[in-house]
Amino acid sequence: MAVPRSGGHISAAPPTLADVAELAGVSRQTVSNAVNNPDLLRADTLARVQDAIDKLGYQPNRAARSLRTRASHLIGLRMPALQEGTANAMMDRFVHSFVEAAADTGYHVLLFYGDPADPLDGYDELLRSTAVDAFVVTDTHLGGQQTTWLQSRRARFVSFGRPWTQPDAKHPWVDVDLAYGAEIATEHLIERGHSKIAWIGWHKDSLLGEERRSGWIHAMHTHGLSTTGLASRTEDSISSGKAAADAILDETEPTALVCASDTLAMGVLHALFERRLRLGEDIAVVGFDDSQVAQTVPPGITSVRPPLEEAARELVKALEQLLATPSYAAPGVMLKPALTVRGSS
Repeated sequence: MAVPRSGGHISAAPPTLADVAELAGVSRQTVSNAVNNPDLLRADTLARVQDAIDKLGYQPNRAARSLRTRASHLIGLRMPALQEGTANAMMDRFVHSFVEAAADTGYHVLLFYGDPADPLDGYDELLRSTAVDAFVVTDTHLGGQQTTWLQSRRARFVSFGRPWTQPDAKHPWVDVDLAYGAEIATEHLIERGHSKIAWIGWHKDSLLGEERRSGWIHAMHTHGLSTTGLASRTEDSISSGKAAADAILDETEPTALVCASDTLAMGVLHALFERRLRLGEDIAVVGFDDSQVAQTVPPGITSVRPPLEEAARELVKALEQLLATPSYAAPGVMLKPALTVRGSS
């Protein structure tokens, strides 16, 4: 029914369930069954109701439906704090990919904040209020407190990251083979004639850093190349990367460097600039994560690219199985990254 508005404009009120029932010649309960429990209706009745829905452009009230089914169609994802002084925007790319993949299946993502000092902050309130149907946990490398806590409360979740400290964990997870990434980066440099390849990574207590470092070591040793004096551990910042590069360049004079992140690679570029060394000509550099910085800094930084779009799709697939009736916990999925070659190598 058209309702006059100020200014002479006409605005059509959205069709209601009663409008559909009247057009189809059925009860409102029948329309509700057609939307929520179509298997209860005869085929001809269901077809008549669906035809009326299509003609009127009727859209069921999702909020009311959620009250009946106790499903919010929301997935909770805690956003980590922004790291200043780094080139790491991988989480942004992952969130965009995950939101898009979730939307394709009728789910939306609820981003929430948590105190960086408390890995559990934010989860309890959402769980008690039943605001989300499930969670995606992303910081499994920090000790697994979130997964243990969620399991103890029978909460549904999947993790972007393997259960590092819980090898027998049964919850669904998706991760990227970081060791393989560093290995193909090192192999790339070896194929280009480099034999003295240094590694700049993170401190020993970083599971992610040690995993990446192991790939560099494996590639070097497979080709009979020494790693003695060629590895450095530091913080993930541009200034730390520069300091580590200065030390390695002074002490061992490598012809190439592999870095655990594009942030550290940027630090290396600062060191090379001060020494008037030409990137990609006098010395080669490979980063990790394929950030926007790697793609835009001339002549471009060769970098390991995690398949975040594929990871997002796999996580959504695992969530669908977890939230289905009956529920199914999918096995873990390990994805392989690729190397994007640019002018730095």
